[in-house]
Amino acid sequence: MNRARLAVLASLLLLALVGCSATQLAYENGATLLRWRATGYLDVQGAQAQDLDRRIERFLAWHRRTALPQYAQLAESCARRVEHGITRADLEWGYDAFHAQLEQSLRAAAQEMAPIMDSLSPEQIAHLEQRFAEDNREFAEEDLAGDPAARRKRRFERNVTRLEDWFGPLTAAQLAAVRRYSETAPLTGALRGRDRQRRQADLLLILRAHEARLRLADWAVGWDQNRTPEYAAASRAHREAYYDMLLEIGRTLSLEQRASAAARFRRFARDFQVLAKTEDAASRRR
Repeated sequence: MNRARLAVLASLLLLALVGCSATQLAYENGATLLRWRATGYLDVQGAQAQDLDRRIERFLAWHRRTALPQYAQLAESCARRVEHGITRADLEWGYDAFHAQLEQSLRAAAQEMAPIMDSLSPEQIAHLEQRFAEDNREFAEEDLAGDPAARRKRRFERNVTRLEDWFGPLTAAQLAAVRRYSETAPLTGALRGRDRQRRQADLLLILRAHEARLRLADWAVGWDQNRTPEYAAASRAHREAYYDMLLEIGRTLSLEQRASAAARFRRFARDFQVLAKTEDAASRRR
């Protein structure tokens, strides 16, 4: 139920979902990782657990076959755009591309999981509700702790780490741009926390009505819909402030920094291509 944040380009959101320095290792263990994550929320045993395993395997096969080639194309396009210089159009394109790719994967996952969700007992739904409550306490401790100054300081440090992962060490002027963003962009943590709880409540209603087959996919892809006007406005303002920061940094990137980001995008693209071809080969053998 967690939401990724904007990074370098808005499309980095997508890559962060599946990409890291150990992309292939993570994918090779994807079924185990997903099952571990799912069973942290769903108290399933016996036939339900076996069904969960089958559905995770099918989703990963679909993801390799359908989503990974698209991710590879997106990563290569990001590399070229970084090399040529980041524009606001690039950022808006990246956000839209991420949104479309995320929606496709969320819908596929929801459709695969819906039958299990419709089979949950009242006790299993209560277990899920308890896990949501634990998550919300952790969210408050990690994201809402401290006064606004402390939260802005954490945001500055977090964004410096993310940006330097892509560009290498930032210059003093680039660090100043990150600091201005961190100190002026809206703090949306409390609003996001309330929105998480609203979406969790909506999901629990779907499950108690045993309507997952009918409604789960729309719930999954509607993660940015039906927000309060206050949260919707704050999210837009935050995104625009992030764009402004990236554009300011983009104007001062050295050739080495551009090359660093482009090379990382292309490493992702190669990983995605290799993983997709692995699935193609496995499909031919079956």
